[in-house]
Amino acid sequence: MSRPLILVTNDDGILAPGLLALAEAVAPLGDVVVCAPETERSGSSHAITLHSHLRVDEVRPGWHRVNGTPVDCVYLATLHLCERRPALVVSGVNPGYNLGSDVFYSGTVGGASEGFIRGASAIAVSVHARESPRVAIPVVRTLARVLLEQPSRSLLNVNIPWISREAPPPEGPPEVLAEGCEIVVTRLGARPYVEQVERRQDPRGMAYFWIGGPPRDAGEHPGEDTWAVNHGKISVTPLILDITAPDLSPWQAMFRGATVKVDPRPTQEVL
Repeated sequence: MSRPLILVTNDDGILAPGLLALAEAVAPLGDVVVCAPETERSGSSHAITLHSHLRVDEVRPGWHRVNGTPVDCVYLATLHLCERRPALVVSGVNPGYNLGSDVFYSGTVGGASEGFIRGASAIAVSVHARESPRVAIPVVRTLARVLLEQPSRSLLNVNIPWISREAPPPEGPPEVLAEGCEIVVTRLGARPYVEQVERRQDPRGMAYFWIGGPPRDAGEHPGEDTWAVNHGKISVTPLILDITAPDLSPWQAMFRGATVKVDPRPTQEVL
């Protein structure tokens, strides 16, 4: 019986240390193919390249870099580079949390979501920005083993807290710090950011902008991913791709009997 095929990707690029840690985590569980962007593609969400070409280079056996997004990488690998369909796609290890509304912006989550769309179970993995990505190795191995044994597919968003902040220096590699750390199943919490636009000027007098500020405290509630990591627990949030509102009745009432009406008068040109 052949071993399952596991596809590894990220949004930090082919040289990111978290990618190597992730490949090492799943190597005992199956045949591993790595396909990652050639450069940093953080914040690319579920972007896919449709209007320009993509190039793929095999930088070493089984490791491919693509001049595209994490979604491009998973799409290309699943449909072209892999000899068979992956049973599992793992994305990360991202150096910084992907909590709450981060999942809508995250290229790490985007890569995992594309794997789920292509028919695999998938895991997006993030650690605290100051934590070693190698802490994720036993966590990912534990979760991946469980998913590979399940007949149904899952899409998980995993966030690992700053374990080493409270722990003594490990007698061994960083991954031993995760020993005994509690895994809790959570829902997405609140993750607001400071709304910020910074205008600057380049040496030629042209304006340019930096957007986005740091996260701000919005409180926390037990059972949410933000609560879990703030209390030293590993957060596992099952995601679904159907983002339809769970109760349609308010909108059905709002638009009941509504029909489109066309004004017969010519519209005024705006350009």
